Amino acid sequence: MLKKKGWLTSMSLVLAASVVLAGCGGNNNASSNDTAATNAGNTAKKEASSDSKETKNLTFMFRGGTDEQKAYEGVVKQFEADHPNVKVKIIVTAADQYATKLKASITGNSVPDVFYFESGDLKAYVNSGVLLDLTSYIEGNSNINLDNIWKYGVDLYRYDGTMAGQGNIYGMPKDVGPFALGYNKTMFEAAGVPLPDKDKPYTWDEFIKVAKQLTIDKDGDGKLDQFGAGFNVNWTLQSFVWSNGADWIDPTKTKVTIDDPKFAEALQFFADMQNKYGITPSTEQAQTLDTYQRWMKGEMAFFPVGPWDMSTYEKLPFDYDLIPYPAGSTGKSATWTGSLGIGASAKTKNPEEAVELINYLTASKEGMDALVKAKVQIPNLIDMATEWAADTTTKPANKEEFLQIVEDYGRVLPGHYTYNAEWYNLFFTDIQPVIDGKVTAAEYVKSEQPKMQKLLDKANEQEAKSKK
Repeated sequence: MLKKKGWLTSMSLVLAASVVLAGCGGNNNASSNDTAATNAGNTAKKEASSDSKETKNLTFMFRGGTDEQKAYEGVVKQFEADHPNVKVKIIVTAADQYATKLKASITGNSVPDVFYFESGDLKAYVNSGVLLDLTSYIEGNSNINLDNIWKYGVDLYRYDGTMAGQGNIYGMPKDVGPFALGYNKTMFEAAGVPLPDKDKPYTWDEFIKVAKQLTIDKDGDGKLDQFGAGFNVNWTLQSFVWSNGADWIDPTKTKVTIDDPKFAEALQFFADMQNKYGITPSTEQAQTLDTYQRWMKGEMAFFPVGPWDMSTYEKLPFDYDLIPYPAGSTGKSATWTGSLGIGASAKTKNPEEAVELINYLTASKEGMDALVKAKVQIPNLIDMATEWAADTTTKPANKEEFLQIVEDYGRVLPGHYTYNAEWYNLFFTDIQPVIDGKVTAAEYVKSEQPKMQKLLDKANEQEAKSKK
């Protein structure tokens, strides 16, 4: 369009010169020049009109809760208004169906132009030619300041062909999702229990002591109806393991390390919250009313909170806030920071427009402002996030905790580092006997480590083959 505009400017000068010359010359030349000028002008108008009407069509596939879907649909409409020559067809799926449908589209060679993808799939998608390399589009774009976007988020979608976290950019972070610990402030105040220190994590012993004080039978019927905590092992065990100095995998990403005694200690502590200390509902009690429902009703003292929860938690019948997770033997809190990437198909017919949509959703002030106001994420833009967190008049008041997780004590989930996460997922597939107190943590990690190692070895072999 810039070239076309320049051509039209030049043509305008030619037409102007023709008119001047016609006034100074004979009538026959004037008539001839006027006709030529008119024809040239009409041709130029037709070409410009045709070019302006050319529509670039994109498909955008994503998933999320009701509030998130509504927010993203609104931002896409806003993008279309700002880019009148681009039309976006939205494909929304339920969260539990998204991965299956995306992989089916890849297998069927019908990949959407723009789509969400897990950071753990980065290597496989790059090696198999699914993802477009965004580097030149992003680093050469004066409207994008990578220094003002969370480095953690951008690095999740870098890959140099050997190591994830460095090299070219194959996606931009839809968001960064720090998984914080929430607490029921109203419950603490009603029980006369001192509020937690937002700058100093509980020790494990301190946490149990406080949680016991808040685990009570409120109506005197002999059954507990208020609990200290209710943690899902899939999403909160990481905090206890990492803060105790252990991990699922070694620094080389080739050895499963769950047989570390510090790992077993953390897992046993997690199971003991139900079976020894009684501060969390039993498996049977959770079947009647799960821990999320209890938290929503105000019957749970501590419960995890992600930025995606903020719109829903606006309606809670109590006041809540954020604190660090209790710390194990390291004395330091730990948790994970999730993310989804937004990438473009390597086969998209409109790469520039596809990347423009990605940038609008992830790096533009306009797009980010709309998503943050919808309370479905924290800002990707650091300066916007700093201002957002400083506003203590909106819930949760200590939004700064989210930023501290991203900047300081948050980590990526272990499955991100490897070609696939089957080895990591197996750990949670078999975990229930430990949670129910039927198997000790030490027994479990000893028996599970060889099975997980076998799957990790297989994943590393698949990665090596994909590069050939």
